[in-house]
Amino acid sequence: MPIKQSLHKGLVPVHIYTDDIDHSAIQQLLNISNLPIVHPHVAAMPDVHSGIGATVGSVIPTRGAIIPAAVGVDIGCGMNAVRTTLSASQLPDNLARVRSAIEAMVPVGFAQHAFDKVRGSAHARVGRPLNDRLDRIVARHKGIMKMQHKFAQTWICQLGTLGGGNHFIELCIDEEQRVWIMLHSGSRGIGNVIGRYFISAARKEMMRHKVNLPDRDLSYFSEGSALFDDYLEAVDWAQDYAMLNRREMMRRVVAALEPHVPPFKLDGEAINCHHNYVAQEAHFGHKLYVTRKGAISARAGELGIIPGSMGARSYIVRGKGNEQAFCSCSHGAGRRMSRSEAKRKFNRFDLAEQTQGIECRKDGGVVDEIPAAYKDIDQVMAHQSDLVEIVHTLKQVVCVKG
Repeated sequence: MPIKQSLHKGLVPVHIYTDDIDHSAIQQLLNISNLPIVHPHVAAMPDVHSGIGATVGSVIPTRGAIIPAAVGVDIGCGMNAVRTTLSASQLPDNLARVRSAIEAMVPVGFAQHAFDKVRGSAHARVGRPLNDRLDRIVARHKGIMKMQHKFAQTWICQLGTLGGGNHFIELCIDEEQRVWIMLHSGSRGIGNVIGRYFISAARKEMMRHKVNLPDRDLSYFSEGSALFDDYLEAVDWAQDYAMLNRREMMRRVVAALEPHVPPFKLDGEAINCHHNYVAQEAHFGHKLYVTRKGAISARAGELGIIPGSMGARSYIVRGKGNEQAFCSCSHGAGRRMSRSEAKRKFNRFDLAEQTQGIECRKDGGVVDEIPAAYKDIDQVMAHQSDLVEIVHTLKQVVCVKG
């Protein structure tokens, strides 16, 4: 399905790949389109909804500048999926034990690995290449260290941990009854700290230069400034950390699954993709900084992951390289209602009904993640048929949330 609507009320157009969008998200997109650094247009994916400053589900190309709040505080958040040689019939009847095993191996919510157990271990060695790079960043920006409790320990202890909110680990079955492992997480506490630190610094820069903005969360760093270079280095570090975090989690989930199933291997290409990040790319003959806030890269032939909610289908896709969308597609179904609204409208009994047949938490602590709080993933997929083709359709049987 092609672009559903285009807005021409800003300095550049906004191309929107859905007709399911609320007024507040439209206003945020118009705010972005009125920034002089944005070029040549803004693209909004089918899962688009309101965010903080920048719209979730948007692709924002900028020339000579980057907006830290558009990248957000969960820098490098994304997905990892791999197909196994297991078939659905080889999974145990009692999937609760599998979920418990995963939760025992991968800390969820606010939990993390104990420092005395990871210090000097293989776990710590996995993160060691990142250590020197982080030291260089913090040496120039000591405020980052002050914002992170027990700074030197926390980031290494959170390597290989899930977090909360919409982050998840799932076992899924595809159309051939093959078992997939899929997970969603990002740069954890250290990414949050780096994001908040530079968002605050960008606001101060705009005030210092007396730049008027439609929203202070659209404050930016200009290329050539020290803060621009430092932010680019820091965000690159956080994106690498997020990628490593997902790899370590995947390793741990495989280890948790092994005692409960026949011997298996990982079969086929593992997909590990960001959906909250910035990258330097060439589009329409220009060098641009492309910020995907709740969107994934979908270049021609590139594999990606578009998850539904915890009660809906998910999709492995192949990009079509649509230039009007900056070779991008949605990162999921997209929220239809806020977390607070979902908690007001639904209860744990609604959650149990909507996740029937799935081994997962069904308590009040995750009601804000109820499937009805999200857009219809099949409608989202229909709206981006120009952007991706479906390779595999997945349905979860186990879902772990923080």
